[in-house]
Amino acid sequence: MLCRIVDQRTVVSRFARSTAPLAISGLLLGGLALTGCSPRPEEGAGAGGSNAPQELLLVSYAVTKGAYDRILPKFEADWKARTGQAIAVKASYGGSGSQSRAIIDGLDADVATLALAGDVLKLQEEGLVQPGWEKDLPGGSIITHSVVAFVTRDGNPKGVRTWADLAKPSVTVVTANPKTSGGARWNFLGLWGSISQTGGSEAQAKSYVNSVYRNVDNLPRDAREASDVFLKRGQGDVLLNYENAAILATRTGDLKAPFIVPEVNIRIEGPVTVIDRNVDRKGTRKAAEALAAYLQSEPAQEIFAEEGFRPVNPGVWSRVKGRFAPVKQVFSAGDFGGWNTINATFFAKDGVWDQLFRSSR
Repeated sequence: MLCRIVDQRTVVSRFARSTAPLAISGLLLGGLALTGCSPRPEEGAGAGGSNAPQELLLVSYAVTKGAYDRILPKFEADWKARTGQAIAVKASYGGSGSQSRAIIDGLDADVATLALAGDVLKLQEEGLVQPGWEKDLPGGSIITHSVVAFVTRDGNPKGVRTWADLAKPSVTVVTANPKTSGGARWNFLGLWGSISQTGGSEAQAKSYVNSVYRNVDNLPRDAREASDVFLKRGQGDVLLNYENAAILATRTGDLKAPFIVPEVNIRIEGPVTVIDRNVDRKGTRKAAEALAAYLQSEPAQEIFAEEGFRPVNPGVWSRVKGRFAPVKQVFSAGDFGGWNTINATFFAKDGVWDQLFRSSR
């Protein structure tokens, strides 16, 4: 019966800043009296619990691994210095859609940093994340920005420069599957928005996107696999990927040719959320919330920037924006009505993506 206590305490946590202390106390006591449940597990340092070592699981999408390999040790050290408690943060990586499904199926995540808010909404629908999660941190709980980049073969022999070039019959495009990859959903919105956000009609957008997917030979599960198909297996003329992934490939030597960032582009927004149901059951909320907040801190944002992500922290962005390609017109998920609308319109069963996939195969 712990779950009923969890739901009430989570609601209190969401609104604690705007509710008087006596009212909060009354809510908690009233909740306990009504349910008759035992309290949730006690948390570690600073929460009245023991100072025993604690462990968190961060679940993220594939291309963030390089950043978190550097950020998580810094958070562990910061937590130890502030609380005196040792903490170990383990991590799991994969396609964003696959990762959200894994959490729903029982992967015991404390914190999730997925490729798009639409995947967090799936967790919310399953009761794992409470409504209002996007208000927990500034900027809609977004921790990274990026844009779509075109990666071409050395010398760009097919002359791919703009979104329109992707529809040329002679061009083979590599992109991941929007059903399993958050990055691929951003690619799809970039393609669609390159028409709809520049004066084109829905019919024109559908025709254009259909033409592009006719040029796609296969659909890897996630952005990392799509990069491997293009860079390591030598398939395709142009890869659609995150700008940060292209920057990383250039740095590691996997990419020799310059990549292209279209001047009209989609702002890719990477959110973070605490998995409410799990942290309240495990007693890890305080540490999980601290980790989520740390990802917007300057030390973390500087690492994200070094790994090719566009930082959301204004101070860090002002220092590093010269490293990134200029974008003249940027549109966002909000221009499509937000992720509830996007998922229902484009990626639900028999939505636009399913229709296009059937017609392009």
